[in-house]
This record gives sequence, structure tokens and C-alpha cells, in this order.
Amino acid sequence: MDTLPNDWMALAALVFALGMKHGFDADHLATIDGLTRCNARDNPALARRCGALFSLGHGAVIVAVALLVSTVAGGWQVPDWVDALGAWISIAFLAALGFINLRAVLRAAPGELVRPLGLRGRLFSRLQRTTRPLAVAAVGALFALSFDTMSQAALFALTATRFGGWQHALALALLFVLGMLVTDGINGLWISRLIRRADAAAQLASRVMGLVVAGVSLLVAAFGALKFFSPAVDGWSDGKELAFGVLLLAVVAGSYLFAVHLTRRPPLAA
Repeated sequence: MDTLPNDWMALAALVFALGMKHGFDADHLATIDGLTRCNARDNPALARRCGALFSLGHGAVIVAVALLVSTVAGGWQVPDWVDALGAWISIAFLAALGFINLRAVLRAAPGELVRPLGLRGRLFSRLQRTTRPLAVAAVGALFALSFDTMSQAALFALTATRFGGWQHALALALLFVLGMLVTDGINGLWISRLIRRADAAAQLASRVMGLVVAGVSLLVAAFGALKFFSPAVDGWSDGKELAFGVLLLAVVAGSYLFAVHLTRRPPLAA
């Protein structure tokens, strides 16, 4: 807390920037990409809103924790078990999204556009209707059950005591959510646009985008598991969240450009 600004406006600007940075987390981006892909064909309006809905669900938990800490228990500490729970929610959900998109690509007949099948299966029976806005927001809320996210929410509440009561804690939490909403909302719009363009370009482009979304989801899930089991990897990745997020966006954009390039190549002569 001693390193945070003492000026309210400077603190508010910093919290907003931290929210934008949090929205660049690889698990956020990969999950939004996967959910957008699952809804792109059957519900394009929802696909465009997946990023914003995920972020609002995530932010609801942050606001609730910040208010709880500021009004009930100023010395509250995040339980240790929350870290493991949040990590495995992220890993399991990303792995499921990855396999769903991979299966859709493999099951598509030659000459057919890839049609993501949506989130199904007994493991996620409670969330299988991801075509519903509230279900997408619920996924975002589940991803907020992590040590890092809850610690940040608690920090907002404790820092707000310098300036006042729960109203200041609420203001900081909302600024953090707004910053995250900007990043995640733009990503949802952007990925839905890329997928729609790829599907319109050709069957090959839709397969490339489907494979990339599946691969990104599975890689982020695998990296999350590796961090959980290896303290060395966890320590190495600490502080590199923004770089990982930017790299992920670059991979998705590069795959789209590559897919479009393939569709424009003249067919080989027989």
C-alpha cells in the first residue's frame, strides 16, 4: 500500500490502468476468444458481446469483495485455497473450450465451414447454455475466484480507507472493472469480426481460425497447469502477464492474415 499514490486522482488513474492490464491476461483473452467462437455462427450478436459480458461477470465479484472488505472485515485475508480453485477453474474451462473448437474443426466435412458446437458435456452441465448472456457473465465470475483478483479487490478496499469509507472502495473497484471492460470488450468485438470475416472468406480460413482458437485455449490451459505445479515457471512468468496477452493477440491476428493469404493464393496447376 505504501507504493500506491496518495493523491486520489492519481490513484484512480492507476487503478483504471491496472484494470486494462488485467483484461490483457492470457486466460481472459483465450476464454473470450473461445466463447466468441462458440457463438459466432448461431448468435453473432452475443458473440460480439462475449468480452463485455465476461468482464462484467468478473467485475461483479471484484466489486462485491471490495464492498465486503470495506464494510465488514477490514483485515480480511484471501484464503489460500482460493488460489488453487481459481487456477483449476481457468485450466479446466480453457481446456474444454480448446477441445470443443478442435473437435469442430476435425468434424467439419471437406468444403464445409467450421461450425463450433457450443459448450456441451456433463462436466459443465450447469453452464452448457453458453448462448445465454448470463451464462457468459457467470463464466467471467468464476474466473474471478482467484487469489490475484480477490487480493486486488481487497487492496482497493483497504486503500480506500485513506480517503473515506465504502464509497471510495466502490469507486476504485468500478474504475478497475471499467478498465478491464475496455480491454475485454474490444477483444470480444475484434475476435468476432475476425471469425466472421474468415468464415466469409473461405472454408480454409475458418479452419485456420478454429485451430488457432483451439490451440490458444489449450496452450494457455497447459501453461496454467505448468505454473501451478512448477514454482520456477510461476516465478518466471510473474510480471509478464501483459507481454503474454499482447503475444496472444498477435498470434490471433497473424493467423487471420495467414488464413486470408491462403484463400487468395491461386490454385496449383494440375
